[in-house]
Amino acid sequence: MGSNDWNDGTMISKEALIQENEQVQQRTKKWRFATIKKVLLPYVLLFPAFSVVLLFIVYPIFTTVVRSFQDSETNAFTWANYRYFLMDPIQQSNLIYTLKIVLITVVLALFFGYGLALYIRFSNSRFSRIMSTLNLVPRFIPGLVAVYSVMMIIRDSGVLNRISKLFGYDFKPGWLFNEIGIILMNLWFNIPFVSLIILASLSNVKRSSIEAARDIGASNLVILQKIIIPMTYKEILVAMTFVFMGNVGSFTTPFLMGGNHPKMLGIALYDQFNSYMDYERTAALSVIMFLICSVAATFYIMSNLKQKR
Repeated sequence: MGSNDWNDGTMISKEALIQENEQVQQRTKKWRFATIKKVLLPYVLLFPAFSVVLLFIVYPIFTTVVRSFQDSETNAFTWANYRYFLMDPIQQSNLIYTLKIVLITVVLALFFGYGLALYIRFSNSRFSRIMSTLNLVPRFIPGLVAVYSVMMIIRDSGVLNRISKLFGYDFKPGWLFNEIGIILMNLWFNIPFVSLIILASLSNVKRSSIEAARDIGASNLVILQKIIIPMTYKEILVAMTFVFMGNVGSFTTPFLMGGNHPKMLGIALYDQFNSYMDYERTAALSVIMFLICSVAATFYIMSNLKQKR
């Protein structure tokens, strides 16, 4: 074999190695690109939604918390805004008044809403079907219209008073501009809401299970305790949490039906922002209301975690 043939063979083997290396590098680049694409693609798709959350939720919360610790004149750090709402007698009465109304609303809405859901689910009467339809009506009525409609009924010169006069009485409920009127209006909104949530879980309760329990002598109370409530426990927590959080910061009902003092926190927040233009105290009250709602949310989350364990 001559030297030229040896050189030609060497050149061919070198070119083959170079081509093979180039192919390996190209495959490596494609593999890296595919891996990077696979890793980054979910983040790229989530970025628009994440940006919206940062812009409209995280950033306002952050700025509100920061401003709640600022002095209105010097912008220096201070606890005065929180001390005002936690130590001032008027603001304390507003806080207690709000919690009282909210807790009463939660208990009564759960009691009547749960009872209504049970009746609709397990009754085959025509009236239960009518109630099932009427239960959806409040979802389609604007809140402001509903409040004014109820005010026309329960005020001292309203529908109830006029009906009583037909029978020779002068019934004046005295339910307007106090906590009774607010609670009644809250129940008007929240009883259908609770019953709809509970109905969704009651659909999983089979009649055969209830009939089997009755066959072995279980009473209605035992069936409720041992079968129905355990299967609807999660939905009960959901209803309580949302009713609580929805009423802590309510505005329309207490603004139209509440008295001048004490006030619910939603009205106190409106006064601080609109009447007094004290934005630092407004921010502090917003944080306090957020923390109150967080207690209910934390209770719900912890209960769910216990159930999963």
